[in-house]
Amino acid sequence: MADRSLSGVRVVNTRAVHQAQALTELLEAHGAEVLSYPAITIEPIRNNTALDEALHAAVDGAFEWIVMTSSNTVHALVERLHELGFDPKSLNVAQIAAVGPSTAETIQSELGLDVAVLPEEFVAESLAETIPVKVGERILLPQSAIARSVLADKLEEAGAQVSRIDAYRTVIGRGGVPLPEYFWRGDVDAVLFTSASTVHNFMRRLKRENGSGSMLVDVVVACIGPITAEAAIAHDLPVKVVPEEHTVEGLVTALAGYFAERVR
Repeated sequence: MADRSLSGVRVVNTRAVHQAQALTELLEAHGAEVLSYPAITIEPIRNNTALDEALHAAVDGAFEWIVMTSSNTVHALVERLHELGFDPKSLNVAQIAAVGPSTAETIQSELGLDVAVLPEEFVAESLAETIPVKVGERILLPQSAIARSVLADKLEEAGAQVSRIDAYRTVIGRGGVPLPEYFWRGDVDAVLFTSASTVHNFMRRLKRENGSGSMLVDVVVACIGPITAEAAIAHDLPVKVVPEEHTVEGLVTALAGYFAERVR
């Protein structure tokens, strides 16, 4: 049973609507009051010929590896495979690599495929180092249209032939609470970020709604990992929590530990 270290703490969940519930439930299990403020929305790319061609090639065995860096990538592939008339398990002709346990679980549940490689640290840099790439091997790398290039760059440096494909779009979210009003009243204790794109789009959305980063000066900013924290720091946000385990479970546990220490 989770402790109640976050009792009375108002926490902003910035995840996309389709991903927010799991994080909200973890926070509420620790006693937090959760404010929903989706910073991003995931959208398919219309007439995505590049993805269609890559999936046809993958089913035909054109790639030694398929590398997936988020659950959103998995969802995008599953949806498109169905629309193309393919069984998701038809991708089992390639080895699968995943950036972290959440992505791996989604691969197993939605694609029905086993994950061959999972890095110790759940970031692109570690994933690139963990995949046992051989010179000339072909890798399919479907990602967000705004994904960092570091993973593709490092795999190519190792000698792989990387087909980087935009699988979906990440855009500014909508809905949730009128967050600037909560900041003005001093009714926010913490804001959680689970990706760099969430940080960037949170700031864009907040400014569109007459808010600013200065509103977070007395708020605890918690980031799932170092890349997300770097994005927050670049926006001058006061990052106080970065868990050793870069998962939503690790994030909530670290946040609960921070507030438990603060009240001692």
